[in-house]
Amino acid sequence: MLIYLHGFNSSPGSHKAQLLKRYLEEHGLGDQYCCPALPHLPQRAIALVEAEIVQHPRESITLIGSSLGGFYSSYLAERHDLRAVLINPAVYPHEGLRAYLGVQRNLHTQQQYELTEEHLRQWEKLYLPTVRAQRYLLLVETGDEVLDYREAVKQYAGARQSVIEGGDHSLRSFPEQIPLILEFAGLARA
Repeated sequence: MLIYLHGFNSSPGSHKAQLLKRYLEEHGLGDQYCCPALPHLPQRAIALVEAEIVQHPRESITLIGSSLGGFYSSYLAERHDLRAVLINPAVYPHEGLRAYLGVQRNLHTQQQYELTEEHLRQWEKLYLPTVRAQRYLLLVETGDEVLDYREAVKQYAGARQSVIEGGDHSLRSFPEQIPLILEFAGLARA
């Protein structure tokens, strides 16, 4: 089961989430995909994903997290002993998203909410200074204009890593990475 966690102010309608969903459906794996709409409050987002996790055998689950979803995936992978694919993950959202305090609008749903100090406190509580590298596949592009890819490379040192020159925060090379993601998740077809 692939559980895709979208990024900040995004949704299951994001380009990567939809691309992966279509790919899996076209390859007879549509029933192995889930992408919940994450609430903007971190504690609620974690609770929603944990409710999904308990519905599947732990060994069958691979989390796939993009940006803030990568941060959540890392926390959940450590807490529940899961594999995770991290796509241009946020490493320190409790620091990096401080600049966005105030009114926010979800890019897909247009839902408005206020990003507050409480969000930052909740993200800080979820931050894990060390991780078990063997459980991760890290996919980053050096041209990421939102996050410094080197922070993720350092945080996940020892993990399987694909560092692609150029690109951007959306991970332009994502379509080419799908076979690697499926192989890592144990879903590659022979």
